Amino acid sequence: MKEISARKIAGVLVALGLGVAPIVTAAPAAAGDPGAAIAAGIGGFALGALAGSAAHPVPPPPPPYYGAPAYYPAPVYEAPPPYRCWRERRPVFDEFGVVIGYRPTRVCQ
Repeated sequence: MKEISARKIAGVLVALGLGVAPIVTAAPAAAGDPGAAIAAGIGGFALGALAGSAAHPVPPPPPPYYGAPAYYPAPVYEAPPPYRCWRERRPVFDEFGVVIGYRPTRVCQ
C-alpha cells in the first residue's frame, strides 16, 4: 500500500512540474543572467529524479526463512569418557634429593 501511494504522489508531482514548466519559462531572460540556466538545470534534475523514482519497479520481498529442516537430529552433548583414577605411593624428597618417605598421590589417566 505504501508503494502505491508513493508512486501516485511522485506521478502527480511530475505532472505538475511538467505542466508548470512552460509557465515559469515564459518570463523574459537577460542575456548576461546565468540564473535562468541554473534554475533550469536544478528543475530538470528534480523532475528527472521524480520521474525516475516513479518509474522504478518495486523489488520483490525476500524469501521467507523457515529455519532448519525438521529431519535434522538435534545436537547432542557427548560427555567425555570417565577418568581412570587410582592412588599410588610416591616418594617425597628433601632439598638434597634424598627420599625421606612416601606419600599417597592420586593419579588419573
